[in-house]
Amino acid sequence: MLAAMGAWDLRSNHNVLRNYPILGHLRYMLEFVRPELRQYFFESETSGRPFNREQRDLINARADGGSDTSPFGTRRDMEGAGFDFVQHSMAPKDVDSRHARLVIGGPQCRVPYNSSRLNISAMSFGALSGNAVAAMNKGAKLGNFAQDTGEGAISPYHREHGGDIIWEIASAYFGCRYQDGSFDPDEFKKKACAEQVKMIEIKISQGAKPGHGGLLPGSKVNQEIADTREIPVGEDCLSPASHPEFDTPIGLLQFMARLRELCGGKPVGFKLCLGHRAEFMGVCKAILETGIQPDFITVDGAEGGTGAAPAEFSDFIGTYINEALPFVHNCLVGIGKREEIVVIASGKVALGFDMAEKIALGADMCNSARAFMFSVGCIQAQRCHTNTCPTGVTTQDPARAKSLEVNVKAVRVRNFHDATVKSLLDIVGTLGLDSPDRLGPEHIFHRPEHGPARTYADIHPKVEVGDFLRDAIPEDYLQDWQQASAQYF
Repeated sequence: MLAAMGAWDLRSNHNVLRNYPILGHLRYMLEFVRPELRQYFFESETSGRPFNREQRDLINARADGGSDTSPFGTRRDMEGAGFDFVQHSMAPKDVDSRHARLVIGGPQCRVPYNSSRLNISAMSFGALSGNAVAAMNKGAKLGNFAQDTGEGAISPYHREHGGDIIWEIASAYFGCRYQDGSFDPDEFKKKACAEQVKMIEIKISQGAKPGHGGLLPGSKVNQEIADTREIPVGEDCLSPASHPEFDTPIGLLQFMARLRELCGGKPVGFKLCLGHRAEFMGVCKAILETGIQPDFITVDGAEGGTGAAPAEFSDFIGTYINEALPFVHNCLVGIGKREEIVVIASGKVALGFDMAEKIALGADMCNSARAFMFSVGCIQAQRCHTNTCPTGVTTQDPARAKSLEVNVKAVRVRNFHDATVKSLLDIVGTLGLDSPDRLGPEHIFHRPEHGPARTYADIHPKVEVGDFLRDAIPEDYLQDWQQASAQYF
């Protein structure tokens, strides 16, 4: 057998095997288990990516309902460039639990939604297993918060336990489409008017692959997913990069107004990863020209995750959430609409401090995806795109998915949510504030590579209400504002 293997290796296309027959296989065996060896034995508590072990352990501790305390001091490099922190007050306050929620719905919304400050971010059935979707939805029901469906439509697993749903409508219009992929208003109306559906979110782009359509490998497209999305079984499921229904900022707002009318006046907004700043400003100009405005805007950070994305899109395209939020916030303040439009931050939110930071930088509330994946058993194996997830979270393999016990994991989902929101309120009180709404960029300190830490208020321009309407536009924004148009992206 060894002789046969050696003879085969000598004719292999692999250079290592041709030079080192038989022994060369050891190299490929070690390479195969390298990610596991690094994650379990060689990573420090704070060096792992995308989420380090310290973050994952804290999420799991909160999901289990256990202690989230830490001994012997911080492991973080407080002198390192990029370190963010807040400063406490000598007169901390107890923050009332009512500030854990807020109402979403502007003046054009007839059925506002009383939302938690933290909800489950967009993850589709297909990207997640049915058991994972069901566990998250049941957890949302137990904790009185919402689950975003992702672009893969409303599945039976979203409906099974009756948790609140935010229905995401993307460019392929899954769940409300004709056979040619165009939007079906009658199908949308029938589903969107269901009591369980609380809001409608139009997906323009997502952080992990901005400017790129969605992708679900054909190996995951079983009959159940095909029925939910109204697509063929076993074929790669590709979403177009842009929406067929509109191609201008005004068109986006008109489509949004159409959806709001079809769904009975529920909150409707859109999600994007910030790209060309002039294009977002074009939406702001369209709001002023048409009088149509979103009830909410979800800002997805370029550091966001997904089950499958081209590597360059994940690594090099889009705006980091901590830079995108102040810009979006300032633009809405500048046109005088900030108080009427809720801003949702969606980008690597896992802990209470993450929520406090995002709210201080311009958000009102947060969505989280991967943290809730950890709460249902994800171990960051990073096999989401292979259909071989070892924990049954991101696979359509029934044998693997059945390991995820819905009732047990639903409690973990609820526990993680409640503990994280409590952590947010505790941090807000520690700063001497009585509500998260009082957080601002002046509360978050950022340590640059050289020099002392500065607050984000010193880093980003200050915009007063209505500045853009009276041509008092900061120099950093002026060129983009002049290029922006409501007529084109």
